[in-house]
Amino acid sequence: MDLMPEDVPNRRIEMLISDFGGVLTSPLVQSFAAVQDDADIPPESLGLALAALTESEGKNPLFELECGRMAESEFMAMMSRQLSEDLEREVEFRDLGERFFEALHPNEGMIDLIREVRRNGIRAALLTNNVREWEPLWRSMLPVDELFETVVDSAFVGCRKPDPRIYELTLERVELPPEACLFVDDMEVNCEAARELGIRSVHFRETAQARAEVHQLLELDAAAGETT
Repeated sequence: MDLMPEDVPNRRIEMLISDFGGVLTSPLVQSFAAVQDDADIPPESLGLALAALTESEGKNPLFELECGRMAESEFMAMMSRQLSEDLEREVEFRDLGERFFEALHPNEGMIDLIREVRRNGIRAALLTNNVREWEPLWRSMLPVDELFETVVDSAFVGCRKPDPRIYELTLERVELPPEACLFVDDMEVNCEAARELGIRSVHFRETAQARAEVHQLLELDAAAGETT
């Protein structure tokens, strides 16, 4: 259940912290589907391969990739081997970032929301689980430095959402207490982790819903939330 204004302290929100993929972009599931189509592998294959590798390696290779502890080339090699074994044919899993971002598009409604909150005197930061080698790709999708004063990228800080450490690091960098921040993410588990630290959160499900909830929590003009 998302926190509403009556459930939290009355301190004014000074900072909007946004996720990147799935909030400021089109849904990530579409990009993962495109990656599978390009690699000519059936639906669910990526998830099954990751589960098998997690069991055999004792750690999730995607999490290692997003924490900067594994190179993209190593990740693709592991996935190629596992997919080849699972599908009993040779699978070459390559150019993951390029394929992924070809199918990912900016969500102009949410990008416009960031601009709007900035115009209303509210600061903005970006908190993303991402891949080190993908930084040029995702930064080229939107004016990051115009929109955000702070960027916390899992691949460069060594931990990822929903680990509490990455939220604590973000709070340290923006120099605000949790109750002065509002977090938006498309994964409920990430929102719940933020709430446990006292950060008010909006679970992004679609653009109009998220805009309306952010407008309510920030006490902005509700009419401005009609953009989809």
